[in-house]
Amino acid sequence: MSECTHDCSSCSQNCAERDPHAKLNEYSQIKKVIAVSSGKGGVGKSSVTALLAVMLARRGYKVGVLDADITGPSIPKAFGLVHKAKGSPMGILPAETHMEIKVMSINLLLENETQPVVWRGPVLAGAVTQFWTDVVWGELDVLLIDMPPGTGDVPITVYQSLPVDATVIVSTPQALVQMVVDKAYKMADMMEIPVVGMVANMSGVVCPDCGRRIDVFGSMEKFREAAEGMGLPVLAELPINADIARLCDEGEIERVVCEEIDPAVDAVEALLK
Repeated sequence: MSECTHDCSSCSQNCAERDPHAKLNEYSQIKKVIAVSSGKGGVGKSSVTALLAVMLARRGYKVGVLDADITGPSIPKAFGLVHKAKGSPMGILPAETHMEIKVMSINLLLENETQPVVWRGPVLAGAVTQFWTDVVWGELDVLLIDMPPGTGDVPITVYQSLPVDATVIVSTPQALVQMVVDKAYKMADMMEIPVVGMVANMSGVVCPDCGRRIDVFGSMEKFREAAEGMGLPVLAELPINADIARLCDEGEIERVVCEEIDPAVDAVEALLK
């Protein structure tokens, strides 16, 4: 096939009639695909992805998590997964958590979880595509994709090759972070991926004595103004919580109780219904 000139009038390829997405593994049925993105690393995107998965599973949904952050995978650690993914005649069998959440991550294929993945962009993007085409997800109500930071090869591949229904954007209140996150929003808009809304992570710390919240990383008022400027609702405001951090480090994310994230879960559930 010759390089696309974007002049459809002189082209016989009939691109509009061809599904541009990679073919899902034949033993899988996935109703909705939701990406969790940020454009910036270190904002707690993976922990938000894991929390959404846990809360949806508690509501009775069949949930899967695709860890698309190939060079910095953290989803298996949060769920305490020690068993590796296995091969079968049907394809790669994902690991399952105690709550039967299905997880696929590059760390489930490496001998050592601290082994670095030193690959160039196209190879990274190819690995993510294989997590869609070669993994036996079975029947899922929703597949959550933990996106890597930035707007490079892997995010482009996810948005173009996978049938993403919507994305949730995670940010901290820090103005510098919001500037980068705005790029992630504009990227989703360019790719015609609907944005459900924003989750403000590390939105402050609550004093255990008086209950007063202190804005550590920036003003939540300005965060809300920034979200309003993008035309997005703030789905949830998650304060810094030492217990959640500890359980995540211990691989016990499924024990977390986090009422603050419920509005974000409601928004995702609305898409499933």
